[in-house]
Amino acid sequence: MKRAVCSGSFDPVTLGHMDIFERGSRMFDELLVCVFRNEGKQGFFPVEKRVALLKQATAHLSNVQVMSFAGLITDFMQQQQASIILRGIRSVKDLEYEENEAYLIRHLCPEIDTVFLLTRPDYSYVSSSGVREVFHFGGSVHGLVPACVEQAMIEMKEERK
Repeated sequence: MKRAVCSGSFDPVTLGHMDIFERGSRMFDELLVCVFRNEGKQGFFPVEKRVALLKQATAHLSNVQVMSFAGLITDFMQQQQASIILRGIRSVKDLEYEENEAYLIRHLCPEIDTVFLLTRPDYSYVSSSGVREVFHFGGSVHGLVPACVEQAMIEMKEERK
């Protein structure tokens, strides 16, 4: 069985991420979507909320599991018996960063391979940080994030009033 891991902060998950998950779910027997738990950083959504939203957004993908983790991705992958990392690439800048990460991971655990998927052009400008900025300044995030995430952001705005 080919089990791949797609990890990130997903804060919040975007339609660009969803495109990578959907395409990856067709490439691998099982795709583990993992929210990286950075204990030293306060997120836009708490990790537990991100996991819940990801589970909602990926519910239509029967071979996708969503979870969180802290620590080295190589340790997590060994625990999960996964040997492939799936990463979305929007630009040359992303590729440079991800290439270095892939080499570091290969140094730590030579049996892990990284697969890069190019983001579809219509999502190449979408990023979690961009979504947060649009939201912060009162803009609409419709068409940038899954409906459940958009609703959670609207609810967050209402709670802050």
